[in-house]
Amino acid sequence: MQEPRHRLQQARAEAGYASPSDAARALRDINKNTLISHENGNRPLSRKAAEKYGRLFGVDPGWLLFNGDGGSLAGGHFGFDETGRQIPMPSLATVDVPIVSWISAGELGGQDMVVNLSDYPTIPTTDLEQGEWIALRVDGPSMNKISPPDSIIFVNLRDKRLVTNGCYVISDETGQATYKRYRPNENPPFQPASYMDIPPPALEGAITIIGRVKRSMIDM
Repeated sequence: MQEPRHRLQQARAEAGYASPSDAARALRDINKNTLISHENGNRPLSRKAAEKYGRLFGVDPGWLLFNGDGGSLAGGHFGFDETGRQIPMPSLATVDVPIVSWISAGELGGQDMVVNLSDYPTIPTTDLEQGEWIALRVDGPSMNKISPPDSIIFVNLRDKRLVTNGCYVISDETGQATYKRYRPNENPPFQPASYMDIPPPALEGAITIIGRVKRSMIDM
């Protein structure tokens, strides 16, 4: 029977990270040694850790802990703390996030452009931080270390803070939108994260941060 560590390895790989080191380099909230300990079973996976990995890898924390078979306790799922003691794990709220096109994403970068997000179909997801969210379907391999083609990325339009190695949807003055990783010491600072040799985007004029990508997921 598959254990939590095996599901964690699967979630990390399906999120586009070939190794714990890759995940740690791309995601500032990941500690490589801690992730390795969780993946090899030397450290039990706690509720708090499952929630963090679920958020970063785009999976249900309950699936990481229980493979969908967690019982009910105090109105929610149950998990385990760092000592292995059983604790309540409340159910996660589901949010319907609008799926927009890349053209519409580019329009969000315009000062005078108003996009009515209620006009778009939605995708349900859980455990998103507070913000204003859109979802985009990834086309092409330029970010396949993190988001393989056909992945869905979740973008917080309210989070425009630039963080080294953070991933962002940006647009240029022509309204072209793209998804890239922020590397301030490189030129240009928005770079692909690909296993292929792909050049950085040719952007024109001033760059607008549309939002930060906080989750990437793909159906298998």
